[in-house]
Amino acid sequence: MLATMQRLGVAPSRSRPSVSNDNPYSESLFRTLKYRPAMPVKPFENLLQARRWVTDLVHWYNEEHRHSAIRFVTPSQRHAEQDKDLLAGRAAVYELARKTHPQRWSKQCRNWHRVDQVHLNPDTPQTKEVQTLKKAA
Repeated sequence: MLATMQRLGVAPSRSRPSVSNDNPYSESLFRTLKYRPAMPVKPFENLLQARRWVTDLVHWYNEEHRHSAIRFVTPSQRHAEQDKDLLAGRAAVYELARKTHPQRWSKQCRNWHRVDQVHLNPDTPQTKEVQTLKKAA
């Protein structure tokens, strides 16, 4: 495979096999793309059709798709810092509902605090312990 890629002038990826977090943003986008109902099942008829589809996808992904890792706001809302007001409003609505009907709530309200850092595969205490052991060995 490597020889064929080199013959075709394609630079090989530096990603490691079976590692999903080399580029977490790309990996997340690919997963979202694969499970999106509008994913084309047939090849594009021409380059213009492919470009239109990608343009529509990028618009949807950034302007409409609410990402769970950033508390169900869009990337555009996040980058424009509109998420702060949206999340504060959601927290207020949930808290009011909880106070109005406490019998419907078995736990605390959903966490609507802004996420400062986003990770596709965040380190867990177990992961950190294994990494520390490997470094010590």
